[in-house]
Amino acid sequence: MIKSVKFLLALLFQGFCLYATAQTTEPTFKTDSIADKMLTYQLSNGAWPKQLIDKSVVSYKKPITPALMEIIKATDEMHATIDNSATTREINALVKAFKTTGNKSYLQAAEKGIDYLLKAQYKNGGWPQYYPDKSSYRAEITYNDNAIINVLNIMLDIVRQSNGFDVVNINYIAKADNAVKRGLDCILKTQIVQGDKLSIWAAQYDQNTLKPAKARNFEPASLSTSESVNIVKFLMRIDQPSLPVKQAIKNAVQWFDNAKIKGFKFEKMANGDKGLIADVNAVIWARFHDINTNKPIFGDRDNSIKDNVADISFERRNNYAWYGDWAVGLIQKDYPKWLKILGE
Repeated sequence: MIKSVKFLLALLFQGFCLYATAQTTEPTFKTDSIADKMLTYQLSNGAWPKQLIDKSVVSYKKPITPALMEIIKATDEMHATIDNSATTREINALVKAFKTTGNKSYLQAAEKGIDYLLKAQYKNGGWPQYYPDKSSYRAEITYNDNAIINVLNIMLDIVRQSNGFDVVNINYIAKADNAVKRGLDCILKTQIVQGDKLSIWAAQYDQNTLKPAKARNFEPASLSTSESVNIVKFLMRIDQPSLPVKQAIKNAVQWFDNAKIKGFKFEKMANGDKGLIADVNAVIWARFHDINTNKPIFGDRDNSIKDNVADISFERRNNYAWYGDWAVGLIQKDYPKWLKILGE
């Protein structure tokens, strides 16, 4: 009988100790290996680089060796960018990682990245490709590769508390709302006017004059189809769109419909070179169209502009997306759905 009582008391004491330990020990969180690497790559100003100081592209699949760690440490804030989805992809990934793991370091890093985006925005509402580096075309307002649209989608998600961004501190909502309004104003001001009609957008603009600008030698100031599709898709996310927003969308879609190239696709041919191949079912657009004539144009590394993709160098012709079906889904699905939602 006495042994039974002692055994029972021992069990009770053990249970009490376990309970006490659970109340005093800091909770442990799961980790995410990719998110952990993102924390390592994050620059001191909150942004991320797309490539390191040794010109190597950031890849979260690579193990962080001591040698790589030294390179990461040597990469400074001048490499901070929104180009090629840098910074925005990390913010999105870290928010999701926090939702999954509860690890607050991921959310803190994401919010530090958001601070960077807010600080980098120009007064006119645009964002530069790089910040604080202002050399060459890096200071230009950059829609190229969806840089600004990636940022604005994050800001809109913060405002709406959507796509996981309900975890972000509520103090960011007003700041993000202001950023969206200014960004939207920039989009409307930079839509290119042809005569008395709106068309689409260029890939880059001078940050002071808001005039279309060139980037690399083979990226002339022009109407840029790929980027413009995603600008329109962002505009379609706006709740209760104003008349100017509606006009911007409708005119852009009309431009795409008028500029489509039917019956061809751009692919590698039997001789190993890329070119236009007949395909009765294909619908494509050139990546760049002349601002005044809407005709396709093609740039080369020597800064020359050609009217025919066959006239540029083999290297450029085969290593750039000169044609694509970017606007097919916009015209056939997204635009009709948007009109239906608006009741138009």
